Amino acid sequence: MMFPTLLAVAKAATTAAPKAVATLSPELRQQLLNYQFSHKPFLAANQPWLTHTFAGIAVTCAIALIILLAFQTTKQEGLSGTIGGRVESAYKPRLGFDQQLQRITTFVALAFVVFATVVSISGI
Repeated sequence: MMFPTLLAVAKAATTAAPKAVATLSPELRQQLLNYQFSHKPFLAANQPWLTHTFAGIAVTCAIALIILLAFQTTKQEGLSGTIGGRVESAYKPRLGFDQQLQRITTFVALAFVVFATVVSISGI
């Protein structure tokens, strides 16, 4: 089995001078290149449908996030809104459209971050 030899050659090739790679036989060099480009993470190698599903959900969340952010209105613009702030009341009234939109946008943003991270780790 050539697998341990390939790993040893790969380790030596990355730590040694580039001249050491040129001294490898063409067959061994080709095996090393094939191993480097064919190695996939566990999830991408065994469950490709799952990684593609996560990628689809991440893309859907990204598009939804763009649309939701485009629908939101700015209430307090400029320096006067930053200094003045918003008056909060002691009780929580029913949420209006803007508050519901803000809450939905928060959930979609969190879902996007989670699924984008999972896709990044899964190696797709």
